[in-house]
Amino acid sequence: MKTDIQIAQDAKMVHIREVASQLGIEEDDLELYGKYKAKLSDELMEKVKGNKDGKLILVTAINPTPAGEGKTTTSVGLGEAFGRMGKKAVLALREPSLGPCFGIKGGAAGGGYAQVVPMEELNLHFTGDFHAITSANNLLAALLDNHIQQGNELKIDPRQVVWKRCLDMNDRVLRNIVVGLGNKMDGMVREDHFVITVASEIMAVLCLADDMADLKKRLGRMIVAYNFEGQPVTADDLKATGAMAALLKDALKPNLIQTLEHTPAIVHGGPFANIAHGCNSVRATKTALKLADYVVTEAGFGADLGAEKFMDIKCRIAGLKPDAVVLVATVRALKYNGGVPKSELSAENLDALKKGIVNLEKHIENLQKYGVPVVVTLNSFLTDTRAETDYIEQFCTERGCEFALSQVWEKGGEGGIALAKKVLKALEEKESNFAPIYKDDLPLQEKIEKVAKEIYGADGVSYSPAALKELRRIEELGMGHFPVCMAKTQYSLSDDQTKLGRPTGFTVHVREVYVSAGAGFVVAITGAIMTMPGLGKSPAAYGIDVDDNGVITGLF
Repeated sequence: MKTDIQIAQDAKMVHIREVASQLGIEEDDLELYGKYKAKLSDELMEKVKGNKDGKLILVTAINPTPAGEGKTTTSVGLGEAFGRMGKKAVLALREPSLGPCFGIKGGAAGGGYAQVVPMEELNLHFTGDFHAITSANNLLAALLDNHIQQGNELKIDPRQVVWKRCLDMNDRVLRNIVVGLGNKMDGMVREDHFVITVASEIMAVLCLADDMADLKKRLGRMIVAYNFEGQPVTADDLKATGAMAALLKDALKPNLIQTLEHTPAIVHGGPFANIAHGCNSVRATKTALKLADYVVTEAGFGADLGAEKFMDIKCRIAGLKPDAVVLVATVRALKYNGGVPKSELSAENLDALKKGIVNLEKHIENLQKYGVPVVVTLNSFLTDTRAETDYIEQFCTERGCEFALSQVWEKGGEGGIALAKKVLKALEEKESNFAPIYKDDLPLQEKIEKVAKEIYGADGVSYSPAALKELRRIEELGMGHFPVCMAKTQYSLSDDQTKLGRPTGFTVHVREVYVSAGAGFVVAITGAIMTMPGLGKSPAAYGIDVDDNGVITGLF
């Protein structure tokens, strides 16, 4: 059996001009990065802004096993299925981070015969967007420390610097560092920190910005530190905005590539959903809606994270409305949530399935609270049994959800036609009455508690003294109307990754809070979540290589 990377390398790609022509895009509106990648021009986005919007379909998932459950694979396969059915469809996906590529999960371009290509280029450097974000983030950090060194006119309190450096790699030793060691000319000694690039506020800003003017406004109001009087100091105060925008000029433009079946895929931005807001860029999604009748997008990890943030942050800020949601489940993830060890997930176990299916039940209930039609799809594995899939189908139909088996990993678009038909049925028969689950004017603590109680199923929320103090300061600064971005483990509905299934009787613990003033949301860090991940004992990097002919192996 071929690996994902072998399937991708054997694929016959068409020139990106041909892919673009499916959407009515002319070559003049493409900025080519070789034969198979292109950025979409600002002129194109201006040209199509008067077009009628297509239907927006969000793909999300239940709480996954550590290996992931094929959400991107399902998204790609659904887009390919629409193409096979003669529908004008486009994918709007996130770019992969290098951290997971070399960590646990490997690449993030889909899998099997439902992939976007060129797979290796997408997973590694792609068009340089993440490098640009890293550079802009660290330029701001350098300007901040230089300002302190050069006389500190803004009276920045070095103990209240909140801007962190970033790197798009899992590197735990950089979480907490000391900078400025050496002599007087090497800067002021202070504690500093790194986050992974996908957790940088600049990633969130880029993904929420409408255009260059909006990007600069958002960059300029990012808070980097507080002065000795406790007042915020922004990137604008440091005169950093213009230079950061220059670094991000090209990164702001969405990227166009293709699936294995040549379906257009707009891939842009990539904030993690467990430590950031987990959605591709607003620009990419809005452009896709103007170019096609059906737009398939995704949000990271389970619906308690990515889908909640898609609905309560991205849609709220961008004025978007999802028309349907596809909820991806797998037999193995349901059994994992029923207490089966990862090593035993291949064996039939109906008892564990019945115990773990409460996780799926909770996600269905949560999505229905947003007023959007829900289609459940079971991402098929060879080890699944008929008894297991029949039980899950009956469970879903009893709860008012359309259900379809997805075989896109094995069969590509052909294996997604049953799912595509159910999505079209849901779009035709059920109207989306989308609304976020909380209002803008709720106090921040009540927003956090709304998410914790209604989405996670918690009894309540506890706060560290520092978190409570910061919540008060954020509201005093006039930013209490912002939505909340919960940083939480992806493996459980709770903030404790060991609590599987549908936990009850728990409290969510908020240990840290900070405002992303440029992005326009407040981040609440819960449990043991880290904004700079670490590598495991046997990271995926051990199996990655390149041969004498330049062919990359082992990326997935």
